[in-house]
Order: sequence, then structure tokens, then C-alpha cells
Amino acid sequence: MVYKYDFLIIGSGIAGMSYALKVARAHKGKVCMICKTSLDEANTSFAQGGVASVTNLEIDNFDKHIQDTMIAGDYISDYDAVKQVVTKAPEQIKELVEWGTNFDKMQDGRFDLHREGGHSEFRILHHADDTGAEIQRALMDAVRSNPDIIIKENHFAVEIITQHHLGARVTRRTPYINCYGAYVLNPETQKVDTYLSKVTVMCTGGCGAVYQTTTNPVIATGDGEAMVYRAKGTVADMEFVQFHPTSLYHPGETHPAFLITEAMRGYGGILKLPTGDTFMEKYDKRLSLAPRDIVARAIDKEMKMHGLDHVCLDVTHKDPEETKHHFPNIYAKCLSIGIDITKEMIPVRPAAHYMCGGIKVDLNGCSNIEGLYALGECSCTGLHGGNRLASNSLIEAVVYADSAAKHSIEHVDDFVFNDKVPEWNDDGTLTNEEHVLITQSVKEVGQIMSNYVGIVRSDLRLKRAWDRLDLIYEETEALFKRVKISKDLCELRNMINTGYLITRMAIERKESRGLHYTVDYPVHAYDKKKDK
Repeated sequence: MVYKYDFLIIGSGIAGMSYALKVARAHKGKVCMICKTSLDEANTSFAQGGVASVTNLEIDNFDKHIQDTMIAGDYISDYDAVKQVVTKAPEQIKELVEWGTNFDKMQDGRFDLHREGGHSEFRILHHADDTGAEIQRALMDAVRSNPDIIIKENHFAVEIITQHHLGARVTRRTPYINCYGAYVLNPETQKVDTYLSKVTVMCTGGCGAVYQTTTNPVIATGDGEAMVYRAKGTVADMEFVQFHPTSLYHPGETHPAFLITEAMRGYGGILKLPTGDTFMEKYDKRLSLAPRDIVARAIDKEMKMHGLDHVCLDVTHKDPEETKHHFPNIYAKCLSIGIDITKEMIPVRPAAHYMCGGIKVDLNGCSNIEGLYALGECSCTGLHGGNRLASNSLIEAVVYADSAAKHSIEHVDDFVFNDKVPEWNDDGTLTNEEHVLITQSVKEVGQIMSNYVGIVRSDLRLKRAWDRLDLIYEETEALFKRVKISKDLCELRNMINTGYLITRMAIERKESRGLHYTVDYPVHAYDKKKDK
């Protein structure tokens, strides 16, 4: 089957849905959203903490938020991107509220603002401890009630279509690569359909599932980055994988591991060893409120040093009723596994959480491929630099969705449907009866990435990861050519590609910077200058 849509959106988190709503109201063409599972299963739903925005001008201002972001990003964030997100955040907060998002407020009607690690002021808007789920709910209601947005749930984008599929030779040196849409797997027919589009928007979310333990859902397999990389698009900063320092340690849950929000440390939670001893004083004067990368490395070191599988977060010194009020979901979750957080410490450990890099885009969300935009976690705007400042990601998604919507509405008429695109050819392929080949490779990728490309790295470990991934890549590509397309096989390909990109870029960065810490280059770039 061949479908035609003016705007084709691949992904359904906060970036994809807010973009869809913005272009739909312009009535500049047909809008279609491809969703690999159900509309509500996206990384957005798992974002507990909140949304960062300057709203209380009595104590806060744009310059403070910009400075906090630059410091967290280890001074390699793109200043223009930072300024764009920070200054446009308040108007996008207003729009989220208009779409039905309920942020917590105080009795006087002002937002009840939290503060998180790395922020100099209280500027985090939230909805209890499930802000992402609340935003996702509001946007889903708005999208589902909009007759101009077509939603294709349980459809899987296999590849984006470029002139490569017309027989042209496309390399990374090709000056103009054009995107004509995407090949999409239909779950009912198990056939790959052709979706032609004028504008294609990649909003596929994160890639935490390439690691053994992650706060991301199991669907976060780096699909967008992998598809664009295979199409010879530019991908950047993939070495900067943010590990959330405090996921709930519960061995049966690894994809996703339940997130204990950073707001709990902002609230007064103290990191301790299971013995009750504190340890953050050895690593940073900000103690438990130090930035995530410092905290994650500290926990990683303490676990290795003491042979532990977790450390603890202690809020037992706080008022029990206040704790239950601020963190009802965390309280209920921990209680369900036998832990009363008002009386007992919470077992926590780091887990892969957020990708700061991704598909390289400009201030309008445009990639280097004509007609292809990227938004949200799969994109690399330059905002995060070497490390994401807490709660900056959700606001980045809506600010860039707004910029991309305005730009694509203005330019959609510059593009035409390419009717010469051939349909997907799967002649001569066999049905895949060897599913164990896929499941085993998925496990191996997770082990390789967690053991060799984790919080602390070395040249030796990275080289070993590179060699192992290369072997699995060759095996998987051979399988891909031999069997019929399946979602599981495509996800495995994407995980391998994404793991390769993280590993390659980690090998190329010969310094410890931001989230990338290597024992072979432990001296920070700034400290090197001081030594000279």
C-alpha cells in the first residue's frame, strides 16, 4: 500500500504530539502520526520530575537559567540553542496549560515550583511526581479529539526513504540528501507499506533500552538515530549518555526500572550506604544535590568499592505526611514491594536514562537531510552539551516543536510527493523461525553496553565493545536480508547501530567531559589548561 501525507510524524511523545497539534491547526495538509506501540507508551510518560521554566520573576530570570544550563552542559552547549529554549519556555508552558496540562499550584494560584540538582532557583513546574504522565494525558486527549490528525498505532517505521531507494548512490559526502517519507510495517498485514510525505519529523524518543538497566520503556531502542544514520544523516554527541543516579533497585524490573525522581533529593533526600553512612561529601561540596553525572559516578564507585548492588536514598527524617503528599506514586510503588519510605531507606542504583546527543538539527529542528526534522530526545539541538540539566528536556521538546512547526508550515509547499519511490521488496525472503537469534543478540547488546560503555569507561573496554558489536552487526544484517521484516528484528538493528554510535563517539572523545568519563583521560579539559 502507498499512503500520502503532507506531514509524517514518527513518534508520539511530547515532541511528536505537540508538533502534530501545531501543524494541524494551520490546515496546510494531511497530518499522520506513526506510533510503534500505543499512543500512551512514550518516554514522556516516565518523566517524573517536571518542566523547567522561568515563571517567578521575583527571584528568577532567563540569564540564571541560561547560566545553569551552560554549567551543567560542561560549557559545550550551543548558546543559541540554550537561549532559544530558555526564553521561549514560558509561552510554551502557557500552551501546555491550554491543552489541558494541570501543573500543581499553591493556594495563591502561583505555580508550586520545585528545585532540582544544578538549578540555582526554584523553577520546576510539576504535577505531583508524575509530570510526564500528566502532560502525555493532556496531549493525548487533544490529539485524539483533533479530526485533522490521523494516528497509526502499533505501526513501526523501518527506514526513511531517500534517493538511495531510487537507485542513487548516497554517501556522507552527498551534498543534498532528500527525504521522501518512510517505509512502515503494518501490524495487521505484516507487510511494509510506503508512506510518502512532503515533511517527515523524527520524534522517536530515547535509546536507553540498549543498556541492561534503564528508566526508559522497552521500546526506547534508538530507532530515529539509527534510521537517520543509515540514511547518511548527521548524528552527534552520542557519547553523552545520562545515567539517572537513583532508579529503584528491584531486580525484576529493568526495562523500565522505576525512577526515583531527582526532586526527592531536592526535597531533602540523602544518599547513604546500606549501613547508614553518607558518602557524597567525598565527591562534591553540593553533596546529594550535585549534578547527576557526579552523583552517578560516586554511586558507581561506592558500589564497586564495597561490592554492593545498590546504595540508599533516605527521606525518613522528613515529615511522613509531607513525603506522601509530594511523592504519592513513589510512596505507593515502594510500598508495593514492601518498603515504607517514611520509615525505611529506598534502595537505588544508576540506570541509563537520557541521550543528550542524537540527530543533529538547527534552531528550526532541521536535520542535514532535506525535508527531515528531528525533535525531542532523538535530536541533538546543542541544548544539553555534555550533560542535561534536570527537567530541561520536556521544555526543549515543545519549544523545538513550535520552531519546527512554524518552519515546516512555511516551507511545506517547497516539497512535492515523489511518486517514483518503489514499494518495499521482500521477494525471496523466508519467515523467521529462529527468534532465539534475535532475543539472544538483544541480551548481548545490553551486556556489552552496560559492561563496557557505561558510567566509567576506558579505551580497552570501548575497543572490546566495538569488536563485539561489529560481530553482532554482521550476523544481524545477514539475518535481515534472509528473513521477513519483523519489529523485533528492526529494533535489534537499531540497537546495534545506536550502540555503535555511542561507542564510536566515546572512543573519539579523548578527554573526560560532561557525562563521558574515561579512566584513560581523567584530567578535564579545563584542568589541562591550568597545568600548562
